Amino acid sequence: MYVLIYPLAFLEATRPYELILDDGNMYATYIRGQAQLMAHDGAAAASEFQRVLDHRGIANQPIGALAHLQLGRACAMAGEIAKAKAACNNLLTLWKDADSDIPILKQTNAE
Repeated sequence: MYVLIYPLAFLEATRPYELILDDGNMYATYIRGQAQLMAHDGAAAASEFQRVLDHRGIANQPIGALAHLQLGRACAMAGEIAKAKAACNNLLTLWKDADSDIPILKQTNAE
Protein backbone atom coordinates (compact mmCIF):
# COMPACT_ATOMS: atom_id res chain seq x y z
CA MET A 1 0.00 0.00 0.00
CA TYR A 2 1.33 3.39 -0.94
CA VAL A 3 0.86 6.35 1.37
CA LEU A 4 1.02 9.80 -0.10
CA ILE A 5 2.55 12.43 2.11
CA TYR A 6 0.75 15.72 1.79
CA PRO A 7 2.23 18.92 3.16
CA LEU A 8 0.31 19.71 6.32
CA ALA A 9 -0.37 23.26 5.12
CA PHE A 10 -2.37 21.87 2.18
CA LEU A 11 -4.30 19.58 4.48
CA GLU A 12 -5.06 22.45 6.86
CA ALA A 13 -6.80 24.23 4.00
CA THR A 14 -9.45 21.48 3.97
CA ARG A 15 -10.42 21.92 7.63
CA PRO A 16 -13.33 24.39 7.02
CA TYR A 17 -14.96 21.92 4.62
CA GLU A 18 -14.63 18.59 6.43
CA LEU A 19 -17.96 18.77 8.25
CA ILE A 20 -20.07 19.60 5.20
CA LEU A 21 -22.67 16.84 5.25
CA ASP A 22 -23.06 16.24 1.51
CA ASP A 23 -19.41 15.23 1.13
CA GLY A 24 -17.91 15.40 4.60
CA ASN A 25 -16.21 12.06 5.02
CA MET A 26 -13.39 13.22 7.32
CA TYR A 27 -10.82 11.76 4.92
CA ALA A 28 -8.64 14.88 5.01
CA THR A 29 -8.73 14.83 8.81
CA TYR A 30 -7.61 11.20 8.82
CA ILE A 31 -4.80 11.97 6.36
CA ARG A 32 -3.73 14.95 8.50
CA GLY A 33 -3.46 12.54 11.42
CA GLN A 34 -1.43 10.12 9.31
CA ALA A 35 0.90 12.95 8.27
CA GLN A 36 1.31 13.99 11.91
CA LEU A 37 2.20 10.39 12.80
CA MET A 38 4.80 10.34 10.05
CA ALA A 39 6.17 13.61 11.44
CA HIS A 40 6.40 11.94 14.87
CA ASP A 41 3.94 14.37 16.46
CA GLY A 42 1.78 11.98 18.44
CA ALA A 43 -0.23 14.64 20.28
CA ALA A 44 -1.25 16.43 17.07
CA ALA A 45 -2.06 13.11 15.38
CA ALA A 46 -4.18 12.01 18.35
CA SER A 47 -6.14 15.24 18.08
CA GLU A 48 -6.95 14.58 14.42
CA PHE A 49 -7.99 10.96 14.97
CA GLN A 50 -10.11 11.96 17.96
CA ARG A 51 -11.81 14.52 15.72
CA VAL A 52 -12.75 11.74 13.31
CA LEU A 53 -14.18 9.71 16.19
CA ASP A 54 -16.06 12.72 17.54
CA HIS A 55 -17.88 12.98 14.20
CA ARG A 56 -18.79 9.34 13.60
CA GLY A 57 -21.97 10.27 11.79
CA ILE A 58 -19.93 11.96 9.08
CA ALA A 59 -16.86 9.71 8.91
CA ASN A 60 -17.22 6.82 6.50
CA GLN A 61 -16.95 3.33 7.95
CA PRO A 62 -13.37 2.33 7.12
CA ILE A 63 -11.91 5.63 8.28
CA GLY A 64 -14.19 5.76 11.32
CA ALA A 65 -13.11 2.30 12.42
CA LEU A 66 -9.41 2.69 11.62
CA ALA A 67 -9.30 5.98 13.51
CA HIS A 68 -9.40 3.90 16.72
CA LEU A 69 -6.21 2.09 15.74
CA GLN A 70 -4.46 5.25 14.60
CA LEU A 71 -5.52 7.04 17.79
CA GLY A 72 -3.91 4.19 19.72
CA ARG A 73 -0.70 4.56 17.76
CA ALA A 74 -0.69 8.34 18.22
CA CYS A 75 -1.28 8.06 21.96
CA ALA A 76 1.50 5.50 22.27
CA MET A 77 3.82 7.84 20.38
CA ALA A 78 2.84 10.64 22.78
CA GLY A 79 3.57 8.38 25.77
CA GLU A 80 -0.08 7.96 26.80
CA ILE A 81 -0.07 4.18 27.08
CA ALA A 82 -3.41 3.81 28.90
CA LYS A 83 -5.20 5.85 26.22
CA ALA A 84 -3.41 3.87 23.51
CA LYS A 85 -4.62 0.57 24.95
CA ALA A 86 -8.16 1.90 25.33
CA ALA A 87 -8.26 3.07 21.71
CA CYS A 88 -7.03 -0.29 20.41
CA ASN A 89 -9.49 -2.13 22.65
CA ASN A 90 -12.27 0.03 21.17
CA LEU A 91 -11.32 -1.19 17.70
CA LEU A 92 -11.23 -4.80 18.87
CA THR A 93 -14.64 -4.38 20.50
CA LEU A 94 -16.04 -2.78 17.35
CA TRP A 95 -14.78 -5.67 15.24
CA LYS A 96 -15.33 -8.45 17.79
CA ASP A 97 -17.38 -10.51 15.34
CA ALA A 98 -15.04 -9.97 12.38
CA ASP A 99 -12.94 -12.71 10.83
CA SER A 100 -9.89 -13.13 13.06
CA ASP A 101 -7.65 -13.50 9.98
CA ILE A 102 -8.11 -9.85 8.93
CA PRO A 103 -4.57 -8.43 8.81
CA ILE A 104 -5.46 -5.20 10.61
CA LEU A 105 -6.88 -7.18 13.54
CA LYS A 106 -3.78 -9.35 13.72
CA GLN A 107 -1.63 -6.23 13.67
CA THR A 108 -3.73 -4.54 16.37
CA ASN A 109 -3.46 -7.59 18.62
CA ALA A 110 0.30 -7.73 18.04
CA GLU A 111 0.74 -4.08 18.93
